[in-house]
Amino acid sequence: MTDYGHPLTFGLSLDPAVGALDRTRRLALQAENGGLDLLAVQDHPYQPGHLDTWTLISNLSATTQRISFFTDVADLQLRPPTMLAKAAASLSVLTDGRIQLGVGGGAFAEAIASMGGTPRRGDQMVAFTEESLHLMRRAFAGDTVRLQSPHHAVTGYHAGPVPPKPVELWLGAQKPKMLAVTGRSADGWISPLNIYVPPEEVPSRQQIIDEAATAAGRSPQSVRRVYNVIGVIGAGGGGGQGLVGDVRQWVDTLTEWAVVLGFDTFVFWPVVNPEQQLALFASEVAPAVRERVETVRSGR
Repeated sequence: MTDYGHPLTFGLSLDPAVGALDRTRRLALQAENGGLDLLAVQDHPYQPGHLDTWTLISNLSATTQRISFFTDVADLQLRPPTMLAKAAASLSVLTDGRIQLGVGGGAFAEAIASMGGTPRRGDQMVAFTEESLHLMRRAFAGDTVRLQSPHHAVTGYHAGPVPPKPVELWLGAQKPKMLAVTGRSADGWISPLNIYVPPEEVPSRQQIIDEAATAAGRSPQSVRRVYNVIGVIGAGGGGGQGLVGDVRQWVDTLTEWAVVLGFDTFVFWPVVNPEQQLALFASEVAPAVRERVETVRSGR
């Protein structure tokens, strides 16, 4: 059993497609009113049908009051880390701290190059990403940021504003070297969708994170664990991908993924009928999982 003991949080993935904007706005308000904790937006700016992720989050944050947002995940090769930290800190000020930052090294090199970005790969991308995490952490602290390396040339950025609440840096990763970066340098791990990193493959990835954290003098318990979960709640999910089953099966499964696999945050990606699926997730699944996990943790 691997339960890192973090409070559970639940979120919804929002579609950044231009054509889905009206529904996306409705879902954001529905998620907030339904008691969810987080709204997540993927970042693929080279997709012509997608709105810019940061602009969309800024717009939605102005129409909500309580719920937090995070990028799932921001492409660091297209968003310079000091500028991304400036944007996140600014929006944190404007929203009273309702921003976390999911980031990734950039998975699609050719698409990155098509927008004028530098398409780093392999070890170069890993080193660039880890340095970016350290740059952003210093920026959030309001420090003067300097770094001269093969990957960055930051000559003395006087960072600010300082966010009113900590902006955590969660890293999207699935291969060993980036998972090790997560353990050494990130505040959390964002796992790809459960169809890309299925549950049976999670323990080996958690072990890499834990060993890297320990080797760096950090507690593995300090690293949050976020699972993107695609699926269908209820009958009629035949042919659906991911986790498909009734409310009881979802509650049983997410409870197991929390107390056995170590995840503390679940971001729901509905396959069909998103408003109806969100209602079930927020009103029936999330509260029951919270209660069940609390019972397991308390030993009752």
